[in-house]
Amino acid sequence: MKPIVAEGGEANAERTPSVRWALASLSLSMLLPSLGTSIANVALPSLAQAFDTAFQDVQWIVLAYLLTITILIVGVGRLGDTTGRRRLLLIGILLFTLASILCGLAPTLWTLIAARALQGLGAAIMMALTMAFVGETVPRAKIGGAMGLLGTMSAIGTALGPSLGGALITGFGWPAIFLVNAPLGVLTFALAYRHLPADSSGEKTDWAGFDIAGTLLLALTLSAYALAMTIGRGSFGPLNVALLLAAAFGTGFFVFVEARTASPLIRLAAFRNPVMSASLAMNALVSTVMMATLVVAPFYLSRALGLDQALIGIVMSIGPVISTLSGVPAGRLVDRLGAPFVVIVGLAALAAGSIALTVFPGIAGYIAAIAILTPGYQLFQAANNTTVMMDVHPEQRGVISGMLNLSRNLGLITGASVMGAVFALASASDIAMARPKAVASGMRTTFAVAAALIAAALAIAAQTYSRRRVTDPG
Repeated sequence: MKPIVAEGGEANAERTPSVRWALASLSLSMLLPSLGTSIANVALPSLAQAFDTAFQDVQWIVLAYLLTITILIVGVGRLGDTTGRRRLLLIGILLFTLASILCGLAPTLWTLIAARALQGLGAAIMMALTMAFVGETVPRAKIGGAMGLLGTMSAIGTALGPSLGGALITGFGWPAIFLVNAPLGVLTFALAYRHLPADSSGEKTDWAGFDIAGTLLLALTLSAYALAMTIGRGSFGPLNVALLLAAAFGTGFFVFVEARTASPLIRLAAFRNPVMSASLAMNALVSTVMMATLVVAPFYLSRALGLDQALIGIVMSIGPVISTLSGVPAGRLVDRLGAPFVVIVGLAALAAGSIALTVFPGIAGYIAAIAILTPGYQLFQAANNTTVMMDVHPEQRGVISGMLNLSRNLGLITGASVMGAVFALASASDIAMARPKAVASGMRTTFAVAAALIAAALAIAAQTYSRRRVTDPG
């Protein structure tokens, strides 16, 4: 097999167009899963009306997708390592595309929810393996730029979803928000099939090397945690506690099983690497804070600042637009300045933005804070992903990429539930009925907690990278 990236000279010049097309396919593989999340959110009111059901029921259209990704992403990453990443990524793209068509044709709500779970399986495969392919398609010196590009595509999907979804629903009805993925999926499949490097001859379908027991146990554990964080319609009752205890027990049992498995899903020795453990912890903390902006901002902008829905949509699109513009420059800074330094800079900007949200009043203050926070997030993401993926052994790229996405998704779920609860408690009343001053107070408290979480991430980064310099001065 000829590598898609040659190391120099004439061969490298010949392969440059293939590298670009390969990156185009990976970019679309990152775009579609994020678009699949954000485009569905805006359709929930229309779907509740179309199926004549309660809002809590249609929320499962979003939850089924997110939970499936969270539960399966590490397992499918490991499966890619053992059976061949290219063939599995192609299967994932095909599943996502076919499931999108099934969503658009769904006759009932629960059929739609089932199709969304299948779509989430395809999305999990795409998200887990896209970053794993970067090491095979991009020269080492350019990995940061490639990670920045993938971050940009994820931001574009998030930013494009609400506006594109609104236009499609208005013009063609709710099925269009799912059917639009069909041509995009076909294009992604064609580019990936044509331009991604073939699986090596050593990568054969090896089910004996796949930890089925560990995968099922991890899926059950993550299901318990995710459900503990999401069910209950805003309250944390006995069932939530029981699920959380089940998740804790499952985690311990999973560690016990993996330590005794010949070919484990997750090699526990990887967590002895302080950089790996620190990167996953920081990723979860940062994702928790970023989800808080999405959960809290609509209530703050409407209840405290009195904005109407149109203005709220415009203001909330500022963050994703800034992410889109800052993703590629962030990746280039990583290549130029080094990932550890950029991680620190990104976290410092995230801390400053969180503090600004507690201090700056009014809409101008909110926009200024978001303009600090969002580029910090892109800097952190590009640098942290590069730190993790740069030195990963080829046979572990899929599972490590899956673990990065898992830590991010766990942070998103925690941010939606825990930070949302902090906001509700700090507002001291039903948010829908709270006075503007109470909502503003809740906003300040929430982002004071967010600033503390980022401070913890900064402490982790400082300790990890200082230790790295001592142990590896070269």
